[in-house]
Amino acid sequence: MLAAMPPSVPPPALSGDASARGRGDACPGTLRLHRADDGALARVRIPGGLLTAGQADVLREVAQRLGDGELHLTSRGNMQLRGLPADGGGELASLLGESGLLPSERHERVRNVVASPLSGLDGRGEQDIRPWLSALDELLCAGDRTAALSGRFLFALDDGRGDVGALGGDVTLTARGTEHALLRIGPAHDALLIQAAQAPQAALIAAETFLEQAPDGSAWRVTDLPDGTGPLLEAVVRRLRQAGFSPAPITEPLPQEADEPALGIVPGPLGTAALSIGLPLGSISSPQWQTLTDTARHHGVGELRLTPWRGVVLPGVARREAARLLADLGAAGLITGPDSPWTGVGACIGRPGCAKALDDVRATATAASGPVGALPVYWSGCERRCGHPHGEWIDVVATPDGHQISHVHGEKRDTPASIPGSPGALAAAVAAARG
Repeated sequence: MLAAMPPSVPPPALSGDASARGRGDACPGTLRLHRADDGALARVRIPGGLLTAGQADVLREVAQRLGDGELHLTSRGNMQLRGLPADGGGELASLLGESGLLPSERHERVRNVVASPLSGLDGRGEQDIRPWLSALDELLCAGDRTAALSGRFLFALDDGRGDVGALGGDVTLTARGTEHALLRIGPAHDALLIQAAQAPQAALIAAETFLEQAPDGSAWRVTDLPDGTGPLLEAVVRRLRQAGFSPAPITEPLPQEADEPALGIVPGPLGTAALSIGLPLGSISSPQWQTLTDTARHHGVGELRLTPWRGVVLPGVARREAARLLADLGAAGLITGPDSPWTGVGACIGRPGCAKALDDVRATATAASGPVGALPVYWSGCERRCGHPHGEWIDVVATPDGHQISHVHGEKRDTPASIPGSPGALAAAVAAARG
C-alpha cells in the first residue's frame, strides 16, 4: 500500500493561471484545478479504476461538501469533481491524501493507467493484470523522471482480451499466455515480447525513454514525436537490453475495437459474479453513488472498478443474489442492461459548465433519446469533442446553426450531415445514423 500524503499540501493552482501552466500542459488534476464556467474542476487519477468502498465514500463526501453533488467519470476511468470553490483545494487535497487517493504530490497527474476492468473475474483474460497495475503505480510514484510526464500520457494494461489495448495508450502492455507480455509503443504494429514479470518495469523504462526523446517537453504523447515512434522503439529496445531484459521484436496489428464489458451480470468462479453497471451520460448523483458503494461493501468484496466506458464493475457478489442486486441498481436509475435507451450514449459536459460549448448537449441528448442503436453515439458541445470514444461511433457536434452528424470508424470520418435546430429532426437523424 502506498503511503498516504501528509495532510499539509500546497493550495492547488487554477489551470487558467499562467503560473499553473508549467510545460504548457494545462491538464487538470487535484493539485492543479481547472477553471470552468460552473466552478473549479478537479480530476482525480484512479489507476486501473480501482477503488475501495472507503475511497468511494471519500469521493462522495467531497462531491457533496465541496462540489455540485455529482461524480463524473472520464474516458480513462478517472473521476472528475465539478462545481468546486476556488479556495476549496486545500480541503480537497487533504481528504484525498488521507484516503490514499493522492499518494504523491509530484506524480498525481501522471498516474494515467487504464486496465481491463474484468481481469481476474470472468476467466477470459490470459493473465490477471492487477499485480502489474499496483507495481506500475508504485514505480511511477517513486520515479524522479516520471514526474515530467504530461497529464495526457496514457498507460494501458490489457489482460489479453483486447479491450483497453484499443484505447490509444502511449505504452500498452498486453498479456500473452501466462508467462509473457507484449509491450507496444503508441499505435505502431511493431511491438516487443517480454517476460510477464518484467512488464511493469519495462513500461516504466519505455516512458522514461520517451522523455529522453522529447527533452524539451514539446511532445506530450508519443504520437507528438516529430520522427514517429520508430526511433523511440529502437531506443526502448536498447534500454531494455541494458537493464538485462531480452525483448523479442514482434509484429501484430493493433486492436481496432475495444471489447468493453457487457452490462449486467458477469458470471465468475465458485458461485460468484460481477455486476457491470453503466452511468447515464457518465455522471452519477451522490445518492446513486452511495447505493453502488453500499452494494460493493455489503454484497461484494468492497471494491469498485471504474471503466474507461464510464461504467462501474462490482466484483465478488454471490451469484444467487446478483439478479436482485442488479434490479435494485436499475431502480436507482443506473444502466443495468443493453436494452436501456442510455446504453451507448455519451456526452461532454456542454453548457453551462463549459464556456466553449455551443449547446447544452446533455439536455439535447436526453430530449433526442430513442431506441437502442447498433452504434454508440457521442454528443459534443464543440469541435474539441472532449472525452469522445474510440473505434466506431456516431459523432454529434453542436454548431452555431444546429448539429453535425458523422460516422467515425477508426481514423476515418464520413462526410458530416448538417441538421438544423429542430429536436424532432435531430432525434430522427441520430436514430437513423446509429442503425
